[in-house]
Amino acid sequence: MIEHIDTGQRMSKIVKHNSVVYLCGQVGDGPTVTEQTADCLARIEALLEKAGSSPDRILQAIIWLADMADFDEMNAVWDAWVPEGAAPARACGEARLARNALKVEIIITAVYCD
Repeated sequence: MIEHIDTGQRMSKIVKHNSVVYLCGQVGDGPTVTEQTADCLARIEALLEKAGSSPDRILQAIIWLADMADFDEMNAVWDAWVPEGAAPARACGEARLARNALKVEIIITAVYCD
């Protein structure tokens, strides 16, 4: 069974299937990479909770940065947020994001408990 949560015409914020939760890409507010990353991770945490999951159950993270020069700044926030011993498989690359003001977008796949 596939469950769609917070579904709009274009996408669902959460899709659950076979004990796996897929989150749509999340961006954050703020002028800096630090602020946007922190806000983005707070949004991810809220969606994971809504889906019955948590940061320590993340399987994979895909991170897009508007500029790879921001890699260390983003990682400082990410490293403080990821639970010790629960770092997911992760990829990070540079991409043009949906709006010029966006500096980071994170896509998460995790396990959830029924």
